[in-house]
Amino acid sequence: MKIAVLPGDGIGTEIVAQAMKVLEALRSDGVKIETEHGYIGGAGYDHAGDPYPEATAKLAQEADAVLLGAVGGYQYDTLPRAMRPEQGLLRIRKGLELFANLRPALLYPELASASTLKPEVVAGLDIMILRELTGDIYFGQPRGIRTLDNGERQGFDTMHYSESEIRRVAHVGFQIAMKRNKKMCSVDKANVLDTSMFWREIVTEVAKEYPQVELSHMYVDNAAMQLVRAPKQFDVILTGNIFGDILSDEASMLTGSIGMLPSASLDKNNKGMYEPSHGSAPDIAGKDIANPLATILSAAMMLRYTFNDETNAARIENAVKKALAQGYRTGDIYTEGTTKVGCNAMGDAVVAAL
Repeated sequence: MKIAVLPGDGIGTEIVAQAMKVLEALRSDGVKIETEHGYIGGAGYDHAGDPYPEATAKLAQEADAVLLGAVGGYQYDTLPRAMRPEQGLLRIRKGLELFANLRPALLYPELASASTLKPEVVAGLDIMILRELTGDIYFGQPRGIRTLDNGERQGFDTMHYSESEIRRVAHVGFQIAMKRNKKMCSVDKANVLDTSMFWREIVTEVAKEYPQVELSHMYVDNAAMQLVRAPKQFDVILTGNIFGDILSDEASMLTGSIGMLPSASLDKNNKGMYEPSHGSAPDIAGKDIANPLATILSAAMMLRYTFNDETNAARIENAVKKALAQGYRTGDIYTEGTTKVGCNAMGDAVVAAL
């Protein structure tokens, strides 16, 4: 297993270090893992003057999978747009053609009290959000800031999806649904946006190839409300880039903390980049208080989806469950009666459980 390791910025270095402890434990058990580190985001800019250096792009292309921490930091906010850390993230997704972003929202029983919703609303929650990752308004052209004829400045972005982009991610969604509860909700804004009307049309066509799957459609504003009102009505949610970005972060709070949410971004051959759903949290970087579990669980997803190693993926997930059952909590999921630990100690607890 050849893995490119890109810690990135902020807490990225801390949380990736804990995932590496877990991979090292597997390696000591005989799992053949080869890792090589690189720079991305602000670290890429600091190291090579580019948020996605050529050496990192080469490393990512040659690896079987990528394990990424997070990118971004206050010190980079004044850089030109092309040099900002987030551009490194967009470029690696585009360069590796990682179009399918899987974001599971799973509530561990031990964390029911850490959710901001009532336990009876979220207990047993298990949702898979599938976000299309390389199209939509984040990548659409033209875009920019211009001055109109009347002298007023205007910012503009372009939302669009091609039929092939919608079809390929819809197929992934239906295939995931087939392995779960054969139920999928496609989320759009078809009552307002032409792009969403087209999205709904194509997803409905693809559904004909999966008659066993129950397909429903929902407007994104209603979906945002329903995720808080009755989240367990959902099983698989399929949606576009910008809506998926927002809804998956909302879903993270159902699980107690965004620090619990792993993610996988896959290409057509299941080569993937694996990262926590949260950001670089520069305000807590270096304080040993970040939650590494989303990153560790992302490593489990890597073993499952890219390397087809269900055994070791399940071992990691069970080790996380055991550490939580033993009462270990980082600050974001701490409740009275549990044991508050730092980032390093939580990583050690998972390795011990493994």
